[in-house]
Amino acid sequence: MSFHLWSFGQNSKGGQDVMLWRLMAFGDLRVEELYEVMRLRTEVFVLEQQCLYQDMDGADPKAMHVLGVRHGELQAYARCFAPGVKFSEATIGRVLTRLSVRRTGLGHELMEQAISAVSQVWGPQPIRIGAQRQLIGYYAQHGFKVASGPYDEDGIEHVEMLLPNSHEWHKRAREATPSA
Repeated sequence: MSFHLWSFGQNSKGGQDVMLWRLMAFGDLRVEELYEVMRLRTEVFVLEQQCLYQDMDGADPKAMHVLGVRHGELQAYARCFAPGVKFSEATIGRVLTRLSVRRTGLGHELMEQAISAVSQVWGPQPIRIGAQRQLIGYYAQHGFKVASGPYDEDGIEHVEMLLPNSHEWHKRAREATPSA
């Protein structure tokens, strides 16, 4: 298997559990990893949110996949696209964390990893997302601003949000991180 070890970090509580972040192209995902991604996406989007929709939309082969793994178990996931695939800007989607790790800060770590992935793979640039309306505040904490009126996607109200400049986001994130 060829995969890109992308960054290591301690969990948000500073304990000894280490979250392994991986950034992988679709073709680099092993069958077992792809199965875990699809299983967790189904748990969150279909079962928890009770949203019957076609998750396997044909876009996964065009995406870079951000996986957060701890103790061999997938805990967090997002997929990232180059400009022109979903929107004219780069985009991040299918953002999720396992139910058991929510409210630990892991979702924010995941967004930081996904924004960094876009910048590292395609260069610093604007990022547009389709956000569930109830998550506007969450994404706003990462610099995203509402860029459309509400629309229905698979029975859930969404809005488009735009991070105008991921380079500025990186600059703020570096300034906020204490030096080692």
